[in-house]
Amino acid sequence: MTDRPSWAADLDNRLAGAQRNWQAPSVVAAVVREGQLAWTGAVGTAEVGVRDAAADVAYRIGSITKTFTAVLVLQLRDAGLLDLDDRLEQHLPGTRHGALTLRRLLAHISGIQREPVGDLWIDLVPQDREQLLAGFEQAEQVLPQRATHHYSNLAYAVLGELVARRTDASWEQALQERLLDPLGMTRTTTGPVAPHAQGYLTEPYADAVRPEPHTDTGAAAPAMQLWATAEDLARWAGFLADPDPAVLSTETLDEMRQPVVVFDPHAFTLAWGGGLMLRRVGERVLHGHGGAMPGFLAGCWAYRSETERSGAVVLTNTGRAADPERLAADLLTAVLDADPRPEPAWAPAAVPGDIRPLLGIWWAEGSEHLFEYREESLTATGRGWPAWRRTFFEPTGTDTWRAVRGREQGETLHVQRGADGSPVRLVFTGYAYTRDPRTFAELAQ
Repeated sequence: MTDRPSWAADLDNRLAGAQRNWQAPSVVAAVVREGQLAWTGAVGTAEVGVRDAAADVAYRIGSITKTFTAVLVLQLRDAGLLDLDDRLEQHLPGTRHGALTLRRLLAHISGIQREPVGDLWIDLVPQDREQLLAGFEQAEQVLPQRATHHYSNLAYAVLGELVARRTDASWEQALQERLLDPLGMTRTTTGPVAPHAQGYLTEPYADAVRPEPHTDTGAAAPAMQLWATAEDLARWAGFLADPDPAVLSTETLDEMRQPVVVFDPHAFTLAWGGGLMLRRVGERVLHGHGGAMPGFLAGCWAYRSETERSGAVVLTNTGRAADPERLAADLLTAVLDADPRPEPAWAPAAVPGDIRPLLGIWWAEGSEHLFEYREESLTATGRGWPAWRRTFFEPTGTDTWRAVRGREQGETLHVQRGADGSPVRLVFTGYAYTRDPRTFAELAQ
C-alpha cells in the first residue's frame, strides 16, 4: 500500500466500532482492489497480554475453508477428472449414499446430515480418514436431495476425500500444490503458525474473556480447518474477484457464482452457488463465505463486475456476538460507493458491413427490441431493459449467430432475407422479429 485512500478513516472507524460493540478481543480486516492490498486495519489484542492484533497475525477462518475445497473440485472438473453431476458412488464405490451428486454436495442441497457422525463438538476428538468414512455410512439422509438448503460440514469432508482420491494425494497436499503455492499464500495453513491469535469466549455479563482450545478437525478439515492472516485471506478474496487463469478460469468462477439454491426465498438476499455463498447488498451481489470455529469468526467477500475486481475480509478472535460477515460486506460496499471505478471512455468503432443492415428496431411479441453494435459485437436488448439482459452474439455461419452472453445465452439467431437480399425477419429462440409490430396471425400468413 502507498498513500492512504480517502475512505480509509471511515473504515478505521467502522472497525473500531465493531470491536467495541462485539466486545471482541480483536478485529482485523483488509480490502483488496484489482489484486492489490488497498487497506488493512487492526484493533485490540490477538492474545491477551502477549501480542497486539495485526494484519499479519493468523486467525482461524473456519468454513471459508470450503471455498478452497470447492475450487479444488472445480479444477478437477475442468481437468476432465469428474463431472459435477456425477453420482458419489462413481468416486466412492460402495457407499450407501451413492445417489448424492457432487453438485448437490457443493451447494448444500444433498440433504445429508450437517456434521460427521460422532461428538466432535462435544468431546473435541478429531476423526481420522477411516473413521470419517465409516461414520459416513451411518450418516442420516435428513432431507431428500434438492428439497431445500441444508448446510453440511460432512458433505465437504467427503468432497475433500474425493479431491484426495482424484489427485492421488491428501487434501492438504492438493491444497498446497494447487492453490496456496501458485497464489503465494504462505500464511494460510492447516494449523496455527506463529504469530497467531488466541480464540476466546467473551463472557456475556462481564468485561472478561476465556480462552478456547485450538480444535483439530481431523478428516473434516476440508470443511473448516484453515488458518490465515487478513493479508493472506485478502489475497484469496482478490482471487475470487479476478482469478489467475492458470489456477481457475473466469468462466468456471462465473459458474460457481451462479445460484443453485436460495437460502431465504422470502427475501432473496442469500443463496448458495457451486461452493460460494451469494449475498445481495443493495444492487450488488457479493460472493464468498463466512466462517466460525471455537473462539473465532470470519467473513470473506468478493465483488466482480465489468469495472470492479475487489474483496474484503474480517477476522476476529471471539466466538460470540460478532458478525464479521456483515462487517466485511459493509466495508466492501463502503469502498465501492466511495471510490467507484470509472466506466471506460467511449470510442468509435467501424461497423462490419454484414452487421449494419441488422441494426435498429425490430419487433417481437408486440415489443420493441434494439439490435445494436456494442463492444464490437452484435447485441440485442429491449428498450429500457437493464444492462444484464443485453444479449451478445457471435457469428457461426452465413446468416446465423449464437448468443454467447446475456439473455438466452446459447440460443441461435437466424437471419431471413427477401428477394433483394435485405434482412426481412430475424428468428431468435423460436420467435420472429420484424421491422414493424405484427400479430401472431399476421406472422403466420
